[in-house]
Amino acid sequence: MQALRHFLLALQFFTRIPVTGRLAGWVGFSPAMLRASAAHFPGVGWIAGAVGAAAYAGVHWALAPSPFAPLAAAVLCCVATAWLTGGFHEDGLADAADGLGGSVDRERALDIMKDSRLGAYGALALVLALLAKISLLAVLGSHSLLAAAAAVALAQVVSRFWPLCLVRVLAHVGDTARSKSKPLADRISARALGAALLWCVPPVALYAQLQPLAALALGLLGSALAALWMGRWFAQRLQGFTGDCLGATQQVCEIAFYLGAAAAVLRGAA
Repeated sequence: MQALRHFLLALQFFTRIPVTGRLAGWVGFSPAMLRASAAHFPGVGWIAGAVGAAAYAGVHWALAPSPFAPLAAAVLCCVATAWLTGGFHEDGLADAADGLGGSVDRERALDIMKDSRLGAYGALALVLALLAKISLLAVLGSHSLLAAAAAVALAQVVSRFWPLCLVRVLAHVGDTARSKSKPLADRISARALGAALLWCVPPVALYAQLQPLAALALGLLGSALAALWMGRWFAQRLQGFTGDCLGATQQVCEIAFYLGAAAAVLRGAA
């Protein structure tokens, strides 16, 4: 029951799905609970992945056999996942890009990241990230509907695991009182990280049954390398991470998974 409470708290924090009324009263809230809910972030990815894959499949089915069906499906898939999460991770990407692109000074970069206004670097990062997701999903969908839908479902899960690894190895340098990550970002236990990894096992196993192992391997490798690069960048520039850095990492790892999966699928089909 406690694990279910933590999962529902994560769902409430990272999606628009309402956890209100008597259910919210049963779930409860405390900084310790919010910190414990981090173990279930990949579980939230199950919901986001299911919604995104369903949106992609529905639009693709409705518009087939038009050659533009994969492109339209990719756009609506991104709309669906952004709506479900309230653009939470996209906002983190924009803020991180503004801060790290806007100043080489650590303290100034952190100040810029706290500013809610969107700057040139943030806008550019959002546009490029969205274009990358749409184009890669369209490429996957042009190969097969299953390739795209499966990639969406798994990428939403694993891309929420890698930021937790940054929480484990880096120091939190944001303003905890004002940060979107709030108390959950300051640390994560090895046990919670293990629980987060367990959330990834079923979708990984299912993907391995539906798609070539090369697509799984390159997708996971791409997302892992992206997380490693982001962590190294944050360590060099900020000597740690903020909540915005975690959102940015999720977005970059999601894109990297699509890129690896697309490369493997198309190479295998060639």
